Amino acid sequence: MTYLLIHGGGSTGRFWDRLLPYLDGRVLAIDLPGRNGKPADFATLGVDDEVVSVLADVATADVTDPIVVVAHSSGGLVVPGVVSGLGARVEHVVLSAALVPTEGGCGIDCMKPRHREGLVAAVEQARRAGTVISLPGAPADPEPFRTAYGGAPLDDDTLAYVVDPARCVADTVHHYFQPVHWSTAGDVPVTYLLNTRDRPIPSSTQEQMVTHLPRAPHVVRLDTGHVPAVTDPEDFARQLASVVGRGVL
Repeated sequence: MTYLLIHGGGSTGRFWDRLLPYLDGRVLAIDLPGRNGKPADFATLGVDDEVVSVLADVATADVTDPIVVVAHSSGGLVVPGVVSGLGARVEHVVLSAALVPTEGGCGIDCMKPRHREGLVAAVEQARRAGTVISLPGAPADPEPFRTAYGGAPLDDDTLAYVVDPARCVADTVHHYFQPVHWSTAGDVPVTYLLNTRDRPIPSSTQEQMVTHLPRAPHVVRLDTGHVPAVTDPEDFARQLASVVGRGVL
């Protein structure tokens, strides 16, 4: 099989580097537009553009195996379109604290209220000023990232890993305002890895998002913060292997 790995916002395909040695199977860790030489206009980049990019990468890689789509955080927004485009080739979807709006809803609907309100205000202010805001990329001071994800504070090596400019990049916020339609994904089975100590996307929000999926998913609750593929890649790989082992493929 092939694992198609879709990173979240402000990150790159390098997000998954720690996970790769533990995966048994072919891996395609894609980069969404706007990183590693892929052109993008952050003012207009939307979910549909990202879906087209992912599908093009799969076509270029000449993937012929059954596909397990794995998406982290806002990477979940592109999953329905990717599944629709790949059709029966997708055997399973694994969502890691991934954004799942209601049918026709937007990624911004899944944010904490104060974050949602702040982003809406910032985007409106930028529009009036004729400017564009984006996620900022690698920080000048990485220390706030140590506890930003929830769970145990990141050790020094892991902190350096997540703020490395190869992984922490500027990104669009426009795609959070684009409608998402899980109805286009058909009847694909889904496993949702729900992080119980997640800070950016609280567990209560994840519990609600699970109910937005058209088919009830298999839910696995992990005692972790927002980035288990980074903080405990071996266990994350075991979760993916379990998807295969349950005979769903």
